[in-house]
Formats: sequence, structure tokens, C-alpha cells
Amino acid sequence: MATKKLTYKEATIEMEEILEQIENEELDVDELAEKVKRVSVLLKFCKEKLHKTNEQVEQILKEMEG
Repeated sequence: MATKKLTYKEATIEMEEILEQIENEELDVDELAEKVKRVSVLLKFCKEKLHKTNEQVEQILKEMEG
């Protein structure tokens, strides 16, 4: 079965949902540890995506100038 590639938007939505669960105290200690770990993975993904997108935009702008 093919794994669907995560998008930036999906990652941010998932993080918002997890934060809402934490704020509403909907998670027990075991779930909390899992969710915090998941958020760290999502944050890393988003940071890398933003960095890559920034590099692509800079390259495009540089090509337009040249």
C-alpha cells in the first residue's frame, strides 16, 4: 500500500488538533508522550519544508534577475 505524502497544510492542521487536545486535557499521560513526539516530527517536517521552499523561491528570483 502506497503511503500518502504529508503536506505542510496537513502537518499544521494535525499540530493544531494535538494542541487543542492538550489544552482541553483530553489526553492521558501515555497519549501525551506520543502526541508530543508526533508534534516534534511534524515541526521538523514543516521547518525543512519552509527551508526548501525558501531556497526554491530565492533560486527563481535569481534566475529572473539574470
